[in-house]
Formats: sequence, structure tokens, C-alpha cells
Amino acid sequence: MGHFSVSVVGKDRPGIVAEVSRILFEQGCNIEDSTCTILSGQFAMILVIHHPKITTVAELDPAFDGARERMRLIVTVHALKEEEVAHEKTFLGRPHIISVYGADRPGIVYMVTRELAQRKVNITDLNTQVVGSKERPVYVMVLEVDIPEGTDMKELEKEFDRIRKELSVSITVRPIETLEL
Repeated sequence: MGHFSVSVVGKDRPGIVAEVSRILFEQGCNIEDSTCTILSGQFAMILVIHHPKITTVAELDPAFDGARERMRLIVTVHALKEEEVAHEKTFLGRPHIISVYGADRPGIVYMVTRELAQRKVNITDLNTQVVGSKERPVYVMVLEVDIPEGTDMKELEKEFDRIRKELSVSITVRPIETLEL
């Protein structure tokens, strides 16, 4: 039995998710975890899949050849070791949403994530985009994070204040409610 990560990248168009999921279904794979997005007109998706009998990339990878050719997709299949597959939340912390808005400029992602990394904050999702007109572009970054118990939130806010001033951005941090299934 094998777990694999499958990454798919290509020019965005309707039908990519349907084609990839069709291939996986026909191969007898179960999609356990997935995410996809569009970045500047490029489609990007990553999945974690499971197959009860297939254990090597060589057994699964050729199934994507037709999609690679027809849809001009870059599809990468990587075998995962069982210990690399987490079926439950492995990081214990308090979930928060961090939103950053401001003029588009280099360093925003680095400066915010550096402060989080120094405090062992786990980033579970990160999205960025530039919105607005070419004359007045606005950079938007939204992070979902797990903040460890015991993190000094006042100290983190102090560092975010420094970043706010240095980069002329707005940064908000708010806890999110979790739903236990």
C-alpha cells in the first residue's frame, strides 16, 4: 500500500481537476488531501493520494502521460513514506488568521514569516495576491497559522508594529474558532 504526493502545474483552463481526478479514480487511488489555486493564470494543485496495492512511482506516473501531452501539464509524482503521512493534526497550537495589506513591495512575506518562524509559529496556509489598478496596486497576504501555547503575543504585536511602520502595511491577527470532527 502506498501514499504519494502528486503536484500538477499548467496554464489554467477548465477541466484540469476533472482530468486529474479521473486518472486517479481509474487507477484505483483515493484522494486523501488536496489543494489547488490559480497564480497569475497558472493552475497549481497538490494532492496526497493512497493506493492499496501500488507502491512505486513507476507504477503510477505513466498514467498521467496523456494529460501531460494533451493539456500541457507538468505532473510530478513522489512516493511518501508512511511516517511522512499525518492523518491527524501534528502541531498543537492556537489557530489564527493573519491579514496583511499595503503597497506592493519586496520583503513583505519574508519579514512577516521571519517573525513567525522565530516564534515557532506553524503556517498552515498562505495566500498572496496583488489587487487594484496598475497605478495603485495593493498587496494582500492572508495566513492561517497555529501559534504555540505560551507565545508572547504582546512581543509578536510589537514586532508587527515595527514591520507596519517599516513597510507601511496593515497587519491584523485574530483567533479562529476550530471545529473538531
